[in-house]
Amino acid sequence: MSQTLYQDRIVALAKSKVGAGALAAPSARAMRDNPLCGDRVTVEIRLDEQGRVAELAHKVRGCALCEASAAALTPRAIGHTAAEIAGLRREIDGVLSGQSQGSGDFAAFAPVAEHKSRRDCVTLPFEALRAALGA
Repeated sequence: MSQTLYQDRIVALAKSKVGAGALAAPSARAMRDNPLCGDRVTVEIRLDEQGRVAELAHKVRGCALCEASAAALTPRAIGHTAAEIAGLRREIDGVLSGQSQGSGDFAAFAPVAEHKSRRDCVTLPFEALRAALGA
């Protein structure tokens, strides 16, 4: 894969493993696969009384893009409802389509806009989270 795709920021996010692991008592869990590349993401969440994500953990078997995406998504999802997380998905979609720069760690995925076949690697953790939220 191109050096421009796996920039230092993406590699650092992937290595950070923010949110990697499992929760002791999740409210919900969902797994999503990308059959084209073999990536698999399992997301576990614990919701608070208001339906906000109180904790999130993930297990990723996949490429650095998928690992980096899960690590970037985890802190951004905490404290948010399913509707607010849908906004995060719109933000990353804007970055991946080249229509937006994104904010925070989401901006690291701007190079993926030039690699349409790799966009699903980035969105797979978002899909798993959406499924866990029942959205």
